[in-house]
Amino acid sequence: QGVVLMDPSEDPDDILRANRSREKTFAFDMVFDHTATQEEVYVSTTKSLIEGVISGYNATIFAYGPTGTGKTYTMLGTDSEPGIYIRALDDLFKGLGATAGEVDYTVSMSYLEIYNEVIRDLLNPSSGFLDLREDSKGSTQIAGITEVSTTNAQEIMQLLTKGNRQRTQEPTAANGASSRSHAVLQVTVTVTQRSRRKETGQEVRIGKLFMVDLAGSERAAQTQNRGKRMKEGAHINRSLLALGNCINALSEKGGSRAQFVNFRDSKLTRLLKDSLGGNSRTVMIAHISPASSSFEESRMTLIYAYRAKNIKTQV
Repeated sequence: QGVVLMDPSEDPDDILRANRSREKTFAFDMVFDHTATQEEVYVSTTKSLIEGVISGYNATIFAYGPTGTGKTYTMLGTDSEPGIYIRALDDLFKGLGATAGEVDYTVSMSYLEIYNEVIRDLLNPSSGFLDLREDSKGSTQIAGITEVSTTNAQEIMQLLTKGNRQRTQEPTAANGASSRSHAVLQVTVTVTQRSRRKETGQEVRIGKLFMVDLAGSERAAQTQNRGKRMKEGAHINRSLLALGNCINALSEKGGSRAQFVNFRDSKLTRLLKDSLGGNSRTVMIAHISPASSSFEESRMTLIYAYRAKNIKTQV
């Protein structure tokens, strides 16, 4: 459960810095090495959240880390090794199928990307930029997004793969097919209890499952970005910073001072407002690269993920 990060630039003969090692140890709930399979990662991170979604809790899964460390692979996967999206939906449908006698359910999903602080629908890219609005109940909705209702996992895999091709990907010096946007798969499960007698009101539970494939969190020096890429990187880092600020505020909430959680700093945090605090369970899967050239990035990623571990939510 521990990660030890060694500094590649340390010189064993340097007497002055002998006691000032930058070696850091982080403890997490679960750590996977390079031999872990998609199945293992899924079972130990996400599988337990699915039952909660059926019973009306929200759940959020983040894939976080620098570019090229495998976030999109973890979330989307390949045809032979499907990622968390597909496995989670598979389990969701199985779980709902088991309760089919007692309840009616609908599952709707939408797949969108947040790029340069604007929202694009990946299932219908021609619809242009979409707005975030709040409905009368105070929950955040995306106006005009395509919602697909299907209970066939195969169909969904095709939709997601097609949607993923629409994602904004640009080559940077660090990764040839770097995702430059945050992709959010939003699955809403509405479960209606069938009443045997007409007088008793129906019980409706709504659970939302968010699976977020974040854009790469690397420094501009690493990607050698200039011009448009540089601006784009600034937007990415800005939304990740906003997410970090929300995580910080949420994890310090039990502290002495009452913390204000600023969800409105970026579109990403505004969309995930219900799924970070409150009635929700959150998992962050941090990805790091074993390369010594990305030591700084790995260190920042681990610190960021370590903070996320301290979030306390009041359900």
